[in-house]
Amino acid sequence: MTTAPATSNLATTSVSFLAYLDEWYASLPSLSLAEVIGGNPENVALFSTDMINGFCKHGPLASERVGALTTLVADIFQRAYAMGIRQMLAAQDTHDPNTEEFQTYPPHCVRGTDESETVDELKQLPFFEHITIIEKNALSPFFGTNLEAWVTERLAIETYIVVGNCSDLCVYSMAMELRMHANALNLHRRVIVPANAVDTFDTPLETARQLGIKAHDADLHHVLFLHHMAMNGVEVVRDLV
Repeated sequence: MTTAPATSNLATTSVSFLAYLDEWYASLPSLSLAEVIGGNPENVALFSTDMINGFCKHGPLASERVGALTTLVADIFQRAYAMGIRQMLAAQDTHDPNTEEFQTYPPHCVRGTDESETVDELKQLPFFEHITIIEKNALSPFFGTNLEAWVTERLAIETYIVVGNCSDLCVYSMAMELRMHANALNLHRRVIVPANAVDTFDTPLETARQLGIKAHDADLHHVLFLHHMAMNGVEVVRDLV
């Protein structure tokens, strides 16, 4: 049995892999939303993750990169609704004030605060009231919620589109759990993540050192986790045109 090396030299050993990731990401294809729907909008669902003020507008975990998604995500919802998709769901952090997650991340998106509210770009959609809201107290939208029951009750849905944030956290959890749920039940299911409609936050190395926290390179985490989704059967595309 081999063991993991005691030290790592990724700056040297992973150069070729990082170049490969760049090539892979640059080659992602665009996908037509109309073709995805294919005349059967009842078989398609659109899910967003954490498109709320505390990640997009203000608060300790708000990010300009994530905030830039709001208009694009709203546009995808608008186009999907116009094409007949009615199965729409938004999973959103709505934390208990004493959640264990606050041992890892600063307090954010507490239930009853403005941070936990859906961004206005989605709220202003004329069909917003028809979007199912799943309140979650953890990164995963499948634990401690009724999301698994929602999905299981709608096994006829064959295609799920996932947008929102963060690419390496809640989007990753959502897409992978939809994929693993289908695998466990031997279901044919298409899980699509458009790369331009998801993103993650950036904590530069110098900032992390000053604050005494872990650094988080947004570009690397974004692409690496999209790649890992693709390795596990999630269909990662450039965009939905």
